Parts: sequence; structure tokens; C-alpha cells
Amino acid sequence: MVLALQSKYVIRNTMTVKIIKLLATGFGLGLAPFAPGTFGTLGAIPLYYAMSHLHIFTYMGLTFLFCIIAVVVAELAESIFAAHDSKSVVIDEIVGFLVAMVWIPFTWKTLLAGFILFRFFDAVKPWPISHLDKNVKGGLGVVCDDIAAGIVTNLILQALLTNTMIFGFQLS
Repeated sequence: MVLALQSKYVIRNTMTVKIIKLLATGFGLGLAPFAPGTFGTLGAIPLYYAMSHLHIFTYMGLTFLFCIIAVVVAELAESIFAAHDSKSVVIDEIVGFLVAMVWIPFTWKTLLAGFILFRFFDAVKPWPISHLDKNVKGGLGVVCDDIAAGIVTNLILQALLTNTMIFGFQLS
């Protein structure tokens, strides 16, 4: 089987295609009939929970490694799905959510706030997220707008956690 559609990569091994599809779709979550990005983000929650028990630098190192893997997988997935940033590819949502939750303690409130904020920024794509989405190509382009949405989400969560007295509620 040879796949050489719109990508510069040719994938000949059917097992490799299956592995890339499995990773790119978040173990099938991206194949949901509606809101695949939301399902992909939901799939990141168990990973975030498991990683939240690690030392913060281990969490950050793994997240960085997952970001690199996501870029490579997204790049290869473009030839498999014959599209740039296919809706089925949700590995970018998974790593974006992990970025969103760096230095955030795992509680149901922070999880809910992080999920809602990340989904908002990933879906609406305000500037500069929209700029990245439109102008960066390939696997990096698929992933970088989600990383940016994660960074914006994280900054807002950090502000909320730091200034809970101003907002009158306890987030953590």
C-alpha cells in the first residue's frame, strides 16, 4: 500500500499507517461523529491526571516530548487523511490540553476551568492563535495553534489561581 497524497512523505507499511492513525486520532476519539476535538480533549484528561502526580519538571519534559511526537504524527497523518489538520486528528488537542495544565493542581474545579477555557480558545482561535492556524503549515501548523491555545488557557488559570481573593472564589 502506498500513500503519497498531499504530503511529501510516502508511507508504504500498513502497520505504520495503523499506528499513525491510532495516535493521530487519540486512539479513535477523533473519529467521533460530532465534536471530535472535544472528545480528543476529554481523552487527554486521564493522561493529565496520571502526569499530575509526577514532579513538575518530569511533567514538563514529557509534555515537550509529546509535543514533538504530535508534530511528527500530525505531519505523517496529512498523507493518510489527505488533508491538512483533518478533524479526525486530535493528537494536537491532547498535547494542547497538557500544555494548558502545566503547573495547575489537579482538582475538579481546575480541570473543568481548564477544559472549558482550552476548548473555547481552540474553537474560537482569537489572534494570535488564528494567525498560527492560518500561516503555519505541516505537522507544526496542526499542533502549534493548540499549543498557543494551551498557553493562553494556562496564563488565565495561573491568574485565577494567584488572585482567587479578587474573584471571590477558591479555584484550587
